[in-house]
Amino acid sequence: MANTYTQIYIQIVFAVKGRQNLIPKENREELHKFITGIVSNRNQKLFAVFAMPDHVHILVSISPAITISDLVRDIKAGSSKLINEKGWMNGKFNWQEGYGAFSYSKSSIDSVVKYILNQEEHHKNKTFKEEYLDFMEKFEIKYDPEYLFEWIEI
Repeated sequence: MANTYTQIYIQIVFAVKGRQNLIPKENREELHKFITGIVSNRNQKLFAVFAMPDHVHILVSISPAITISDLVRDIKAGSSKLINEKGWMNGKFNWQEGYGAFSYSKSSIDSVVKYILNQEEHHKNKTFKEEYLDFMEKFEIKYDPEYLFEWIEI
C-alpha cells in the first residue's frame, strides 16, 4: 500500500492442544527457524520467538497488509505440519484453537524480547496458565474461562 506507514508490535501466544509438553527441547531451534521463515515469507518482521514444551511466544512487527489471524494460522499450520512430518511425537500433533495477541509500544520492545527469550527461567516460578491469565488482566481483556484454553492440571 503506497504511502501507508505503520508501527504495530504484537506478541502472539498460543499453546499445544491439551497443553501437553510435546515440543522437545532438542527440536526447539529447528522450530524457531521454521517459524522465523514463515514470518519472513509473509513479509513481517520477527523480533523474538521462544517455544516452551507446551506453548510459544512470538513478537512481530506486523503490517496492515496481513491480519494477525492469518499470520497465526500460517504459523500454526506450517509448524504443526513440520512437527508431524518430522515425527517429533507419537500420534498427531496439533496446536490448540485460538491464541493471544497483545500490542506494545516501541519503547517496550527490548523488555518484551528479553521476557520472551527468558521463558525457561520465567516458568520456574509461574505456570503458563498463571502467565496467560496475567496477560488477560494486564491488558484488561474480558474473557469467558470456558473458552480460554484447555488447561490440564498436573
